[in-house]
Formats: sequence, structure tokens, C-alpha cells
Amino acid sequence: MSTTTPSDIEGLGKVGVLLGGRSAEREISLISGNGVLQALRSKGIDAHPFDPAERSLAELAAEKFDRVFIALHGRYGEDGTLQGALELLGIPYTGSGVMASSVGMDKIATKIIWLAHGVPTPKYATIGPDTDLDAVAAELGLPLIVKPPLEGSTIGITKVTEAAQLRAAVDLARQFDKVVLAEQFIQGREFSVPVLGTGAQARALPVIEIVAPEGNYDYQNKYFTDDTKYHCPAPLDEATTRAIQAHVENAYRALGCEGWSRIDVLLRASDNAPFLLEVNTSPGMTTHSLVPMAARAEGTSYEDLCVQILRSASLKTGQANPAARA
Repeated sequence: MSTTTPSDIEGLGKVGVLLGGRSAEREISLISGNGVLQALRSKGIDAHPFDPAERSLAELAAEKFDRVFIALHGRYGEDGTLQGALELLGIPYTGSGVMASSVGMDKIATKIIWLAHGVPTPKYATIGPDTDLDAVAAELGLPLIVKPPLEGSTIGITKVTEAAQLRAAVDLARQFDKVVLAEQFIQGREFSVPVLGTGAQARALPVIEIVAPEGNYDYQNKYFTDDTKYHCPAPLDEATTRAIQAHVENAYRALGCEGWSRIDVLLRASDNAPFLLEVNTSPGMTTHSLVPMAARAEGTSYEDLCVQILRSASLKTGQANPAARA
């Protein structure tokens, strides 16, 4: 059982909780951020909200935060842009650095690196303006998944079951990204695995199985209904659980992730082979979120988890700049 002690919050100083932002996931970020804010305050931490969509980087510097908890999701918060600004400002922050955040946000770049490191991931194709869609369907087979590679929370995703649907699916995804990702559809069970730590100390938390209504784990079923069922720890034999966790830890380290993340996994029904889909370097922290769920299964409360993540805040390329907060 994890319990925060006074020594755990000693030296944390003035803390900013970055929430909201300008991405398509703003609504979820506000919920996550306010949850984190209340959790930190409940532990006696001097925590303050800061919404980059409403306030400037100059105001962020003027707040003189000793460290910040990033509860932003999607573009301009999870994609390395904000991480670069924090490095320049000398403000330690939670989660991955500029490179891992940027690569992790791009599902195509993630796949390229994972494949180079032996991480199993579904076959894919990139779709540009001149791509032959019939060739993509022939290569990947039907059904297939079409998605914008730089979005999260299932935004812009379509399951294509007939070749005639492919053009509309690509047009939808292109509303979010210029290049579109088409991915082999894996029929099977859906899981998610949080990871805490950095480098050799990074470890996978309990595996969570997600059972969504009719297998549709969309935006609504992720965040706003109670129809989706979660099993944590997932009902898997020990060998399968360890294999999934080993793949997840390898994938996390291959991208250079730090602090915490969550990686989504499919287990193919025909042979129980795992396929890793994507990494979330700034996972949700809502009441429906999976990282708190996995931590709870190990005896760590939501509040203690928030403190643990906050304590891992660091600069990845530079050193803290005391003069900026003097």
C-alpha cells in the first residue's frame, strides 16, 4: 500500500498543473487536470492551474513554478512543443522529453521505431493525396483501420469493412492530418498497459482489459459512459501477462519515454499474439482513466499516484534555471 508522507512533498515548491490547451482533446484535459490539481492540493502541495490556451508562455514564466505537472493531451501539450518551451524556461516537467513526446504523438514514426526494435505492431500504410487506395486495401486486407496519425482519443478513426468506404474514411482522417495512417485490423481482445519510471527503472503496471459495447471503444465509451467494462488485472495466464508487459517495456524504452506513459495492445484471437498500437505519453487522469486504475490494483491511490508522477518531474536536455524563478 502506497501512502504519501511529508517527506514525499518536501521540496516540491510551487507547482503548476497544465490543463486544457488547444487540442481536440481539450475537454478531457480539463477533467484530467482538475482531478490532478485537487489531488495534489489534498496532499498539501502548493498547486495552481495553468491553461496554455488562455495564458501565454510569458505568463507561464512569470508564475515562477518550481515544477509542472503536464495534464495536457494531444497537440501543443503532448507532442513535444510545450516540452521544448519548458526546457527553454528551465522548468522541470512530468513525462517524456521533446523527442519522445514528438515521436510518440506520431503513430507512423512510432511504428517505424518499434519495428526496428522488434516490437510487434500491426502492418500499416501511409496514405497521401496520390496513394492508390485499392492497393492499400489489397495489401492490408479488409477490414482495416484508418486514422489520423497525430490525434488521440479515437478522434477521426474509421473501421473500414468494404473498399467503397475507404475514400470517406480517408477524407475524415484528413480533416485532422495531411497524411493518413491505414492499419491492419487485428481481431481480438483489447488491453492497455501503463508504465512508470525511466530507463532501466521503467516497469509496466498491471495489464487492463477493455471490454467496450460491441467492441467500440470510442470517445464516448472511453470517457462519458459506464457501459465499458475494465478488468484489472486482466484475466490472462501469467506467461501471457509477462509477455505483454515485456513488449510494452521494450516499446517504452525504444522511444525514450520517461516518467510515465500508457501503451495500447491488441491480443489476436486466433493465436494470442500481441500487437502494440500506440503510446500515450500524457495519459488521461479522469475517473475513467486507466493509469489510476492500474495503480489502484497495486495499492496506490489516485492522490499518491499524482504525487509520485510529480516527483519525477525533470528537465531532459538542460538544468533548472533558478534565475527564471527568482
